Amino acid sequence: MTEAIIEPDLPIIDPHHHLWDLRPMIPAFPEPRHDFIEAIAGAAHYTFDALQADTKGGLEGGHNIVGTCFMECGAFYNPAYGDAKKTVGEVEFVNGVAAQGASGLYGDYRPCHAIIGHADLSLGDAVGEVLEALQAASPRFRGIRHQGAWDADAEVLGAPFHAPEGLYRDARFRAGFKHLAKDGLTFDDWVLEPQIGDVTDLAKAFPDQPIILDHCGTPLNIASYRGKLHENFDRWRKSIHTLAECENVSVKLGGLAMAFCGMPEDGPAKGHGSEHLAALWRPYIETCIEAFGPNRAMFESNYPVDRWGASYDTLWNAFKRVSQSHTDAEKQALFAGTAAKVYGIEDLLA
Repeated sequence: MTEAIIEPDLPIIDPHHHLWDLRPMIPAFPEPRHDFIEAIAGAAHYTFDALQADTKGGLEGGHNIVGTCFMECGAFYNPAYGDAKKTVGEVEFVNGVAAQGASGLYGDYRPCHAIIGHADLSLGDAVGEVLEALQAASPRFRGIRHQGAWDADAEVLGAPFHAPEGLYRDARFRAGFKHLAKDGLTFDDWVLEPQIGDVTDLAKAFPDQPIILDHCGTPLNIASYRGKLHENFDRWRKSIHTLAECENVSVKLGGLAMAFCGMPEDGPAKGHGSEHLAALWRPYIETCIEAFGPNRAMFESNYPVDRWGASYDTLWNAFKRVSQSHTDAEKQALFAGTAAKVYGIEDLLA
């Protein structure tokens, strides 16, 4: 479905997307494959050209994407660096993509202007050396994501995931976590809706550490949770408001088109329009904005994962429909300003 771009001049910093080459891995997943694997199989090779085609960065006819933030996804690790430091390879690769965009050949578009990498914080104090190596790999490196998604129902996440239960409460994890503040780094988390309390506990224990909740806390409409979005909404909303009391936490407004969230249920890429998607997502997005405020909330594409439910243009049109009642200043924050502040890339808006 092709839609006219709503508010085409509104500057956008996309604070959450991936780059990867999963082609060698996709055939290894058993049949029948988890919906998440089906969602990404159509974008198994997603690097600069694919990102530019979606964002239309530097091209005519798209949303005004002025820059992006890369989010770790286990891509291009370099085993030559050893098990703990192999994640440096991902940051090195993405820094090259950022340099390609910064060449000026694509106009003022700055992809991967901030890079979020990965280090195993469960290494405890030993993670310090890994963080140093990541920082040395790119001046664009801004922080860490160490996902903590877990559920008792193994069908919810499927084969690629499953962090240990209660990871963010683990003493060794927290011994590594404290090193982020020493280096002025951000922390992105990814948990599922029943786990939001773990993020709240972490945020209270480290009140000076900037933490970003990804994907609205990932409400679930998959496996044993299918059909229970309405039933669990009040629990999710209460958890979001409790977390928002921690002033060191921001929230990313997106990820709802993932197969995990099932908004829409049918995918991948069934061509739903932005009006339909906005209606599905509005209760979650409006609740997050109400709880955190526009200055601690940012829209995200989560591409190419969210291609399950929406094309890139349609996804941002849906966000613009949801935010129609907000002031111009609030929109500036939600679509670019908060991301620029959180990830230290204010130069994109200068």
